[in-house]
Amino acid sequence: MIQCKSSDNHYRTALFVSPEHPCLPGHFPGHPLVPGVVLLDHVAKALRDWRDQRLARVLEVKFLAPLLPGEQAELELDEAAGRIRFEIRRENHLLARGLIEGAA
Repeated sequence: MIQCKSSDNHYRTALFVSPEHPCLPGHFPGHPLVPGVVLLDHVAKALRDWRDQRLARVLEVKFLAPLLPGEQAELELDEAAGRIRFEIRRENHLLARGLIEGAA
């Protein structure tokens, strides 16, 4: 299990979506995968935990590979010039990346 690690400019935490999550039965029947909006919800929660900020804007996001229910992933946030870059990885595979802004 990935431990939560934090500094002024970097935050890393584990990301896990249970196979029993209520969004999964319709996304997609017989072959569930975690919807992008659920991944972004985890990004928003990480921003709250790290900086006590809400997710104000998603400036860009790219979903590169699926996260399957029950898989362990890692979420990293890095600050650069007042904006936050995020990456979601499973092992060494990049699943999603993007750029967000937070607000108090």
